[in-house]
Amino acid sequence: MHAYNFLNNVPHLKTKRTGLSMILDKGLGLNAASDLAQSAGEYIDFIKFGWGTAATFESALVIQKNKIYHANQILTYPGRTLLEVAIQTKKLDQFFKETARLGFNAIEVSDGSTSIAKEIRDNVIFLAREKGFFVISEVGKKNPLLDHKFSIETRAAQIKSDLTSGSNLVIIEAREAGKNIGIYDENGNILLEELDTLAKIGIDKLIFEAPLKKQQVDLILKLGPQVNLGNIASADATSLETLRTGLRGDTVGKINNG
Repeated sequence: MHAYNFLNNVPHLKTKRTGLSMILDKGLGLNAASDLAQSAGEYIDFIKFGWGTAATFESALVIQKNKIYHANQILTYPGRTLLEVAIQTKKLDQFFKETARLGFNAIEVSDGSTSIAKEIRDNVIFLAREKGFFVISEVGKKNPLLDHKFSIETRAAQIKSDLTSGSNLVIIEAREAGKNIGIYDENGNILLEELDTLAKIGIDKLIFEAPLKKQQVDLILKLGPQVNLGNIASADATSLETLRTGLRGDTVGKINNG
């Protein structure tokens, strides 16, 4: 599939010196969402409504939460599970319409829980961009046994393919636990050879899921505060920013913010 020149306008990201932060909303109520946006909205670039939670709430609540987040220039998207189910049940068009109706302005394309042919994956990325969504694809499997079958070369090739197909950014899977998957070993430590290989693609194009504080610290110290990090707990949004800016003991005096 050839690279496309998309003429539609996708949502814009904040202009900032340091990296992008993707926060996981696991089912926050309206008051909690408002508090999160008010206290940490400046530091959040994406909020993912985890898993299939967007389909378990009243539509009015999802719409209102999206309005709150968007007012703070935060891009929002539903968990990839809903998209994977939509592809399996041949309801992709209905998924796009419902996603837009609920106010989401980004889409995550993944086959972490299922298997999707490359041609279908490429087409979904293309269609999502064509419909005006900011597209984030994800590379990796939810099941560690399946994820371990990915060689680092295969993982890198998938990332490059997704970017060519139109993904704005690519996430490196680590799940919520951050252990024994992706670039992490069974203790949650970074596999440096894998990280170095992926980083050569361009860290501005990647989001590393890093749910554990140690992972956030290690990635910031190795790749700099500009590294894009995801699957951050909502309660840790401000904490992550203090790590990026050297205002916490783990990084104070150890990073250069320019």
